[in-house]
Amino acid sequence: MTLLTASNITAAYGASQALFGVDLSIGAGEVLALMGRNGMGKSTTVKCICRMLPSGGTLTFDGSDLSRLPSHRAARLGLGLVPEGRRCFGNLTVHENLIAAARSGDWTFERVVDMFPRLGERRNQNASSLSGGEQQMLAIGRALMTNPKLLILDEATEGLAPIIRQEIWSVIRSLKAETGLAILVIDKSIKELRDVCDSATILERGRTVWTGKIADLTDDITTTYIGV
Repeated sequence: MTLLTASNITAAYGASQALFGVDLSIGAGEVLALMGRNGMGKSTTVKCICRMLPSGGTLTFDGSDLSRLPSHRAARLGLGLVPEGRRCFGNLTVHENLIAAARSGDWTFERVVDMFPRLGERRNQNASSLSGGEQQMLAIGRALMTNPKLLILDEATEGLAPIIRQEIWSVIRSLKAETGLAILVIDKSIKELRDVCDSATILERGRTVWTGKIADLTDDITTTYIGV
């Protein structure tokens, strides 16, 4: 069953158009890589899906039309965003960050700290006192606490130490294997994306230029659209 469909999505920042026709779809339980060089429209596409930026085209999620919804109503349909840059609430504790937007469901505080034990150890610390890796764990845990149907990870391993990056990838693999959660991943680590994703969509200058199974993503395609 298709969970999210984006068709011919266009968007602009003032007079500067950023998206010229993005198409992608994610099935229930599917892990999709959204790929492309920097500045090609990946994060803008996420903003459109989460209704943080007006867009043209068609956006449907779990049978509902997203295009006319404000962001808070789109989130309540089951969109869980881990934004680029983490954006934790620095003056709130770990526990407060996790429960701030929590919704009832399988994901509870106890389940999140079982996945990220360090968050349990630091539950009473302010988020601003955490390391970058710990803040990333907190951002993922916060999104999971909304009990989403689709988890969106926008550069979730960027700027982290290699050992923390591998821990985040291990969590993504566990989520795929154990929960059936649909996941949209933006990341530059092609090796890890090949390992965890089912399919991929590549953007070039605000347009979808390739989509298909991750197994069909050849070196020639990645060199053309992703390589430096």
